[in-house]
Amino acid sequence: MFFALAASVASAQGTVQTTPAPSPRNTPQIAPPPTREVTVDTPVLQGLSTVTRLSQTAAGRAALQANYVVTGAIQNGTTHLPSPLTFESQQQQALRDASITWHNLAQLAEGLGSTLSAAYIARAHEDTHGHATSISPTVQQLIAYALMVTGDDSNAGKYLFANGTTNGHKPVSSDLKSIVTAHAGQTDPFGRAYRLPAGTPGADPFGDSRPFQTEKRVLRITGRDYFNRPTTSESYQRGPAMDLTDSPSYPSGHTTYGYTGAILLGVLVPDRYPEMIARGAEYGSNRIIVGAHYAMDVLGGRTTALYDMAHLLANDSAYLNRRLKSGETIPDFRAAVAAARSDLSAILTSNCGDTVEACARIDFGRFNDPEANHTQYTATQTYTLPVVFTRTASTTEDVSRLAPEAGYLLTAAYPSLTLKQADDLLTETEGPGGGFLNDGSGFGVYSRLNLYEATLRARDMEARSHTGQ
Repeated sequence: MFFALAASVASAQGTVQTTPAPSPRNTPQIAPPPTREVTVDTPVLQGLSTVTRLSQTAAGRAALQANYVVTGAIQNGTTHLPSPLTFESQQQQALRDASITWHNLAQLAEGLGSTLSAAYIARAHEDTHGHATSISPTVQQLIAYALMVTGDDSNAGKYLFANGTTNGHKPVSSDLKSIVTAHAGQTDPFGRAYRLPAGTPGADPFGDSRPFQTEKRVLRITGRDYFNRPTTSESYQRGPAMDLTDSPSYPSGHTTYGYTGAILLGVLVPDRYPEMIARGAEYGSNRIIVGAHYAMDVLGGRTTALYDMAHLLANDSAYLNRRLKSGETIPDFRAAVAAARSDLSAILTSNCGDTVEACARIDFGRFNDPEANHTQYTATQTYTLPVVFTRTASTTEDVSRLAPEAGYLLTAAYPSLTLKQADDLLTETEGPGGGFLNDGSGFGVYSRLNLYEATLRARDMEARSHTGQ
């Protein structure tokens, strides 16, 4: 069954020339250089394309309007997302999270807890000049490969849905163009909906202008960045730290990075997997708070990361043997995960002075309360956006039927679970259905997975299996 699935996915791949997504100055790019030919996963783009058809129905138009309202309310503090932090502290965290430590995921390591995070940062960190260290070459390559795969898909979606190009200028192939046109979809859905279409004064020239361009009220945040340098939110919107004025909004590349890194560190440190997912959710929400993204962008980025990471962890042949800029590749992703886990465990044990399991329990950080983590993550499942697809809203979708590879998101960390058990667990813990991505497809079901609750229960099942209970 899996081999048939992998073959069908592989046959639906395409290649494009893509430009890099914006990233902070002095910080390495997450996306490939402009001249690199990249592989894009057509099912991901097909799944994300539901946004281009929302204007066709009353439910879709209501979702687009809610996206605008909800985003503005979160950004200006009218709606306070559940968090152990005050809104002012959330704003400061959002400024810090505007950076990308793609080389080693150091900024995401807070999800490992105060003790393991310190042990991780002692070995893997980055300075203001973009000089970074890593746990080991094995861990570094694993991070780079996963971010390349998910980043390629996220970046390709930005321009495809904004103006039907690969980089803002070069038209996509007829096959990729049909992803939008086959169902009478329209590019620039946010620009059209929010009365700031591409090319108009103040708009993104390519389409899908961002919230700081379309919202009537955007709070300015002043504070310090990840490297403790004075900065503002405007610096990460219009420059000089990052210029997003000509970077389409959907989906969120930062969120794709955040969830990719959270899943990767969670799989490598299973004792902190649920907390890492909570950190990923926080990171995604911070893209709204900093004024850079809509709620739909964040949901699109999260779903892309979950889908791609599941296929990577499943060793889907279509996801293997792609080339990094350095020319390196990974022919067996699960084997690479095992090697990286061995390296990371040895470093964490040495740096924290005890076993990883013991150090994972010593946590005085903001992710040490499971109930608070649950509340925080639950709020990010839909950001209260309304139902678009009523059929999926009224049903529990069978993950093992729609997306059998999804279970690898759990079994890669908790091997006592069978793939069927993992898929069933993901089904049992599903969040609300019917969202703008949840159209009944294999990609769509990923948009409603509650990976926080699923990893929490899977971790408990794994612990019980070790004690014989």
